[in-house]
Order: sequence, then C-alpha cells, then structure tokens
Amino acid sequence: MDLDEERIALFLDYENLAIGARDRLDGMRFDLRPVLDALAERGRVIARKAYADWSYFDEDRRMLTRSHVELIEIPQRMGASRKNSADIKLCVDALEMAFERDYVTTFVICTGDSDFTPLVHKLRELNKRVIGVGIKESTSKLLPPACDEFLYYEALEGVDVPAERRRRGRKGGGGRPIPEERPAAPEPEPVEDEEQQESTAPLDEDQLAILIAQTVAGLEQSAAGPVLASSVKRALLRKDPTFSEADHGFRAFGEMLRHLAERNVIELSEGAAKGDPEVSLPSQGGETEAFELLRDVVGDLGAQGTVQLSGLKNRVRKVRPDFSEKKYGYRGFLQFCRAAATQGFVTLEWDDDAEDYVVAIP
Repeated sequence: MDLDEERIALFLDYENLAIGARDRLDGMRFDLRPVLDALAERGRVIARKAYADWSYFDEDRRMLTRSHVELIEIPQRMGASRKNSADIKLCVDALEMAFERDYVTTFVICTGDSDFTPLVHKLRELNKRVIGVGIKESTSKLLPPACDEFLYYEALEGVDVPAERRRRGRKGGGGRPIPEERPAAPEPEPVEDEEQQESTAPLDEDQLAILIAQTVAGLEQSAAGPVLASSVKRALLRKDPTFSEADHGFRAFGEMLRHLAERNVIELSEGAAKGDPEVSLPSQGGETEAFELLRDVVGDLGAQGTVQLSGLKNRVRKVRPDFSEKKYGYRGFLQFCRAAATQGFVTLEWDDDAEDYVVAIP
C-alpha cells in the first residue's frame, strides 16, 4: 500500500444533494458514481457515509447501498428539525473520525449548505485537507472558499446536464422532500445484474483510450508533481477494482501504456524510478486536428445562420462518427470548445436571448 496516497473519508448531506439536483437541475436524480470517479483520481476512499431520512429516498438508498455507502438514518420526529439533526450527526461523526483516525488525510463534505463552513474550518485546523462537492446553484457562496478544493457536481465527468436544464434551474429546494410522482422503479436485482454485466464486459480500444485519457487528465489536475504509471494504475483500480490490462490483450500495464502512446493517446517519458515512467497527455497532434474539425463544422453551419452549442456535438459526429472530446482528456464538450476558443480556432460567447453559447469562426 502506498503510504503517500490520500486516504479519503466521504460524508454526504444527502437531502441537500438530492433536493438540489431535483430543484436546480429540473428533476435530475443525484448519482454518486461521478463523485466516486472524481475522488478515485485523488486518493483511496476508505469511509462512505450518507445522512438523511431514508423513507423519502427509497430508490436512492438502493443506489447508495450498491456503492457501499453506510446509510445513517435521521428519522423525522414531531417537534424536531430533521435537517439540524442530520447536520449535527454528520459534524460529530466527521470530527470523531478526524481525532480518532490520524491516517485519514482528506475529508470530502458533499453539501451546499453554509452551515458546514465551521466544520470545514475545524478540519483544516486539524491539518486535514477538505474537498467540498455541491450543486452549483444551490451551494452557498460561503462554502467553496473555505475548502481546499470544491467540485461542482454538474461539472463532473459522467453528469450529463442538458443545456435547457443548465440554464433554467428552478427555484425552490431547501424544504421537506416530497415523494416523487414517478413510475415505480424496477426491482433492484435486475439492475444489479445489468451493472454486473457492464462492469465485467471488456472495454473496446476506443473506450480504453478514453478511460486512460480521462484518468491522466484528472491526475494532472490534482497531482502536485508528475503523473507516474503506478499512480494511473491505482486510480484505474479505484474506479473499477476489476480492471485488468489482461482483459484488453496486454501482458503488463506498461505494455498497454506503450501501445496507447503509439496511438498518441498519451505520452511516456522516463521517470525517477526504473519501470515507472511519467505519463502525460499529448500537447499537439490529435487535439489540434480535433480543433480544426470543430472549426470546419462551425464554418459550414455558420453559412446557414447562428451556431449554438446545443446540438453542435451531434453535427461534429455526423462528420466524424467516432469523435469524442474525452479522448483528449476533456470532461465535457463545453470544456473542449473553451479550449478551442482559447487557442483561437473558434469564439465562444454566451447569448442571453438564445439562452445558449454561440460558437463562431474568429
């Protein structure tokens, strides 16, 4: 076990997250998997706790159980505030862990509630790193500056928020959760079977390239130094404990990395330790070609009128069906377009009338 890797404790103010996603993302259901994937690039999650009155979140409870989250029940009582009870219990448990388990180096507090700001300050006083996670439009402006790092849920890889949801978050939230009028969820057994099939099915080569590029990009953002091959392997195993390069036809992890380097997915350079090279994303080559593709598509569409970001990715895929911004380490198409704009291939501006980004040729 690498003693230098971050050891993470995850605490979820689940009612805040679920209501925030529902009210601010137009009914979208909160999914924990993107959060876990982002944390896998930062360290090893050794504790997972979620706090809520679970009678209001039956389907969510099954999802969290499959992700090995300990569910802390905060039942509603007459004359008592369920919200305050959950907040207090979360704070007590986090501080208890900080004092009793010195090996925990990082605390992840998933909430947008400013009431947790004193907890963040206290954990940092105890020399703990604190990462916050919250829904952007339901997160207090006081909380992110208090954390060492704050991740907005909508920006995480795997969270697909349609443009219309991004621009018209409904007002509300903060109140008592109400039972959702949705069709009954399927029995959990078939869902688990499907997930098991998905997790054991080998990725094709393009999917493997996307997975490696995303992982390296995440490590480059969070690591203080060079990204080593051993760090990439640990991050992959945290994302999927069943991952094995042998499933993709490679005898060793280094052989797989060399193959991907030949495809210009990554770049390898000699590391400090023999057999553990440094891994990085290519700075030129395929990325420039992708930016040129975007510019050509925008130019063709621009002759017909204004080009909006919504639907643009589908138009790019009509020209190149295998296009994916994730191959180049970008977590979303908007981030890819921003990078293209930074390098002068296109311009990207928000249009209040269209309620969307407008993409054009400079």
